[in-house]
Amino acid sequence: MSTDEVRIPSDEEVKRITERAVAEVVPHDEFVQGLRSGRRLRIKMGFDPTKPVITMGWAVGIRKLRQLQDLGHTVVVIIGDWTARIGDPSGRSETRQMLTEEEVTANSTAILEQFFKILDRSQTEVRRQTEWFNEFTLADVVRLSARFTVAQLLERDDFSKRYKGQHPIGIHELLYPLLQGYDSVAIESDVEFGGTDQKFNILVGRELQREMGLKCGPAGQGQAVLLVPMLIGLDGKRKMSQSFDNFIGIDAPAHDMYGKLMSIPDALIGDYFDLLTDVPDEEIAEVRRVVEDSSANPMEHKKRLAREIVTQFHSETDAQEAESHFVRTFSQGEISAELATEIPSDRLPLADRDGPADSFSVKLPALLTQHGAASSTSEARRLIQQRAVEIDGEIVTDTVATVKVGSTLRVGKHRFLRVVGAE
Repeated sequence: MSTDEVRIPSDEEVKRITERAVAEVVPHDEFVQGLRSGRRLRIKMGFDPTKPVITMGWAVGIRKLRQLQDLGHTVVVIIGDWTARIGDPSGRSETRQMLTEEEVTANSTAILEQFFKILDRSQTEVRRQTEWFNEFTLADVVRLSARFTVAQLLERDDFSKRYKGQHPIGIHELLYPLLQGYDSVAIESDVEFGGTDQKFNILVGRELQREMGLKCGPAGQGQAVLLVPMLIGLDGKRKMSQSFDNFIGIDAPAHDMYGKLMSIPDALIGDYFDLLTDVPDEEIAEVRRVVEDSSANPMEHKKRLAREIVTQFHSETDAQEAESHFVRTFSQGEISAELATEIPSDRLPLADRDGPADSFSVKLPALLTQHGAASSTSEARRLIQQRAVEIDGEIVTDTVATVKVGSTLRVGKHRFLRVVGAE
């Protein structure tokens, strides 16, 4: 590989690359040696286009990729237009619904440009799995499958839990890590990035490269693995995911992005600063201290967080306008559509399925918890008891309430939900 225009990082840069917003590097020393070698590395990150959006959860890893691009390394983005049809079983307790080829194509087209809100287009290579898997025969699949045993695949935590719990595992799901691993063979990657739930799959790629005699990786021993932490979503409980509907898209309008960031639980402020901004570590440590000991109102820190992130994905002017809009909304007691999390009427937790067609009797604690307005059912009940929940401007004191399409729920001072038509 060419060494032209590859810059060797300083010790401080190596520390920032390998520690900030990083959960684990395997093998650590190999990766660091690769950075210091002056050799251009091929750095892989794959995405299954299950929906036409890139979330801020994905942005944690993409921001790290950009740091390596700034040193001169090549990022290879894999569009998982084959594995998306299977559905990634990572972290799943049930089989994911398979997508059609048409759905995958449409989603791929929609998200491709979003990568370049963060990545340098000139140093990014975009590849699609169909380049190699469309040529696969049944014999190729059998040969690939023969390289691993069922016992090895069942070592995966999610497969193991499902097997022990007697929950079904489709044979097609067992193929997923092999196909993702083969991507690393096809593009000869030196490093692969992923969330912590991807560790097994990425190590499969390293092993396949070694078995097939490829001298990939910083030390020629197969790709290194860099895992980034999972960003917790707006519900404050689960990883940010399109599947859980607790995400912020990186192409969301500035007002919407700002408002949703202001709705995250206070306990996540420090993590969002750490994983999604370049604010210095010492300042983040102070933010964490203030939030944990309640020595100051966390609202100002949350506003700074929202400004930092909106500026990153839009502009400083957009961030200022979004903040002004947010402050104006609350100071005047208005309810803004941009700030409300939309809830399709067919996803409401119903308390009673009988009643008028244009209204819905709902279990209010479940509604607040499922859509991130409360961190738990007990907190939701407490908010109701404290008269902190309103529906269409009226305070609610019962755990069962009536809503209709168009109803707006206000929870506390800065969380809004809006009921919309069925999906």
